[in-house]
Amino acid sequence: MKRTLISSMLGLAFTTVVSGCTAKPNDAVANFQQDESPLTVTMLARYESGQYGVSAAEILDYHTQSQSIFVVNAKSGQVDILDASIISVINNASPSKIDPLTLNNLAKKATLNLASDLGLSRLGSVNSIAIFDDLLAVAIERGDKQGNPVQDRGFIGFYKLDNAGKTTYLNAVEVGYLPDNVVFTHDGSKVVVANEGEPNQDYTVDPEGSVSIININNNMPSKKAINISFNDFNLHSTRHHELPSGVKINGPASTVSQDLEPEYIAISHNNAQAFVSLQENNAIAVIDLNSQRVERIVDLGSKDYGLNRNAIDTSDKDGKVNIQTYPGVYGLYQPDTIASYSIDGADFIVTANEGDARDYAGFSEETRAGKLTLDKNHPQFDAIQDKKQLGRLKVTTSMGDTDNDGDIDKIYSYGSRSFSIWNAQGKQVFDSGKDFERITADRLGINFNNHNTKNKGDTRSDDKGAEPEALALGTINDRQYAFIGLERTSGFMIYDITEPQHAYFIDYIVNRDFTAKFEIEDGVITKGNLNTVGDLGPEGMKFIAANKSPNGKPLLLVANEVSGTAVVYQLQQ
Repeated sequence: MKRTLISSMLGLAFTTVVSGCTAKPNDAVANFQQDESPLTVTMLARYESGQYGVSAAEILDYHTQSQSIFVVNAKSGQVDILDASIISVINNASPSKIDPLTLNNLAKKATLNLASDLGLSRLGSVNSIAIFDDLLAVAIERGDKQGNPVQDRGFIGFYKLDNAGKTTYLNAVEVGYLPDNVVFTHDGSKVVVANEGEPNQDYTVDPEGSVSIININNNMPSKKAINISFNDFNLHSTRHHELPSGVKINGPASTVSQDLEPEYIAISHNNAQAFVSLQENNAIAVIDLNSQRVERIVDLGSKDYGLNRNAIDTSDKDGKVNIQTYPGVYGLYQPDTIASYSIDGADFIVTANEGDARDYAGFSEETRAGKLTLDKNHPQFDAIQDKKQLGRLKVTTSMGDTDNDGDIDKIYSYGSRSFSIWNAQGKQVFDSGKDFERITADRLGINFNNHNTKNKGDTRSDDKGAEPEALALGTINDRQYAFIGLERTSGFMIYDITEPQHAYFIDYIVNRDFTAKFEIEDGVITKGNLNTVGDLGPEGMKFIAANKSPNGKPLLLVANEVSGTAVVYQLQQ
């Protein structure tokens, strides 16, 4: 039976259609790679939570000493602990047939229950985890006393880990509103937290976004966090003049500090700076970790879809792959995950440019391009009237009237359907352009820009495309690689970024059967059986260097929030 599962690394027990790849269907572990690719990507292990569409596998990290994978089971308020020691056994196993769509050979050995350990009411989802040596930090949100689900200050729960991966609860430190990402500095001396400060649905409560620092002394966290606010950038405050005009501030009646929403953090090579993505604002904040203040805010600008290198497909109603240019239409980068690496002491920032709109019951900036009042001289005046061209594209109403005459002169959409590399000053040195759309269209055909809750091709062309969100960096034999997860279409891209200005595509890896009929709505499977669909919605990724890996080889861990699966890939040159 011929199945149109497209992949570049899967060792399958059935016939596979692969574009530009070499296949060995009977190998014990997947070993499909792009021709001329310097990396062989092999699926070694996989964990199925059995929970779909409820963020059962979001962010993950690895504890070297116990060979354990810690996976955020977000909405449950828990963290699942998986036994990764089996990886070294798998690596030496005799060949046997496996199906990577149904592989489930990682065992869950324990679960952390944050609500029980912290002993506090109104705790919500676990949003992030980080491990340094034997210290685990977990970010959890909290609802306020008025019943708003995530609008109170959250906490970082700390745990001590032993060599078997057993956890001992230490304490919890209160941080800012809605802690969304937690990281350690490279030397383990600090924990840095991005507090998103998201508004409630009515937009009547909009907490301030902030960054928290928790000092670590002798492997023990301080009892109190240092909270860094953006209040000085508010109107009439001392640093408002430093706020770049291109930073998107559009929350109704919100101050700048309320409107800024820290999303993700990367640490400079010398632990002196934290680079913080402000996703909704299309900006990056640079935090001086020594002086504990905001050093600057950088406006990321926009991507010109009128250029051939940036061409996109903007319609989910055209029934075909239709990647083309649109002069006068722009994409806001709006990165989610952010990472950094250094070359000869110079830091470079890598961003997965997912995009995000403010779309709440009390305020929404989101509309279709066809509903805009467009300047009659705009080059896309006719195209926005056509649903098979530009009419369906989701755009913002908060930007684009450059001459203040009441109509839109520039059309701005969310995200840039790419990943980018920036220098430490915020200047872009590389963008993947139209690569993601072109490559997924080449590999998947009409299944490109697919949704992650059903198989219906070309359903996301009008809405951020494949949606790059997850991101991890890793060095293998002196080459620096970026791994970028595509949240909607699923799978991940691999790029060599050793020379930032000349980064280039290596491979696209996806473990998904695009022929399966299924649908998920609000965490409920309403159609089909997801047991054989594969991995949907990569949300978090972690690179494990060879010297910390269970089998002595580089690994990539991927958490897929929609399928609730965690996957271990081996990377070899």
